[in-house]
Amino acid sequence: MPMLAQNIVELIKEALPDAEVTIQDLVGDRDHYAVTVKSSTFTGKTKIQQHQMVYGALGSHMGTTLHAMSLTTLTD
Repeated sequence: MPMLAQNIVELIKEALPDAEVTIQDLVGDRDHYAVTVKSSTFTGKTKIQQHQMVYGALGSHMGTTLHAMSLTTLTD
């Protein structure tokens, strides 16, 4: 079952409360998204660490209900 964009935003904001999240459904199937996350929490972290934080917020949804996601992370 595909994952709604709003659910992705909620999971990320739950883990990173100050995050500004923009999301785009790339092909209209609720299964392939482009996500940009901006958070001060990323300051001083490598891109790998930033991405790990976001993937950690999504937990077991990555690779199951959320099939593919292009991720961009930004600091304030």
